Amino acid sequence: MSRLVLFDLDGTLVDSTPGIWASVRVAAAALGLPAPTPEQLRQMVGPPLQDGFALVLGVPADDVPRAVAAYREHYSAGALLDVTVYDGIPSLLARLVDGGATLAITTSKPEPFAVRVLEHTGLRPFFASVHGATMDGAVRHKDQVVGLALAAHPDGERPVLIGDREHDVLGAAAHGLPCLGAGWGPAPPGELAAAGAVVVPTPADVVAALSR
Repeated sequence: MSRLVLFDLDGTLVDSTPGIWASVRVAAAALGLPAPTPEQLRQMVGPPLQDGFALVLGVPADDVPRAVAAYREHYSAGALLDVTVYDGIPSLLARLVDGGATLAITTSKPEPFAVRVLEHTGLRPFFASVHGATMDGAVRHKDQVVGLALAAHPDGERPVLIGDREHDVLGAAAHGLPCLGAGWGPAPPGELAAAGAVVVPTPADVVAALSR
């Protein structure tokens, strides 16, 4: 048996804000909405897309599918590959795998998009499995994808989630899992700690935090 370490993707392994922000702007324009503010764009990174349009941009429920479709058309055409791997992530993943850990992705991003990002960045080989949202939105919340990962690795010891936003912490807690907060990600100061995460300043600090 080996330690099971679950990773969020956007804001934890990669900085994906350029492609996400550009696609949100395109979707807002398609619906005739005002241009999103910088704060609204920041809040769109991390949570499920459907929830972001409804709760952050105030898109009426009946128009959310149209917003999602406009976003995905732009995003899948290439914006999803406008990402940068955070410094220290490849060496962290290699160290964990070399130490015998089993790694899995748990993301609210649609699973096909997550796989494309991981393959594009060269990170896919580190992960035993990838668990993301379904395209129809039936699966999109963090607790759902965490549940899928736990079911896929029933022998994983002392599972833990590493994520960058409040919903990561809450999704882990729904299954009784601890969460390490990615302090290098986009969360506002205090968000992760307030949600109950142990905040880790940099990827280089993760291994020590896991051993505590």
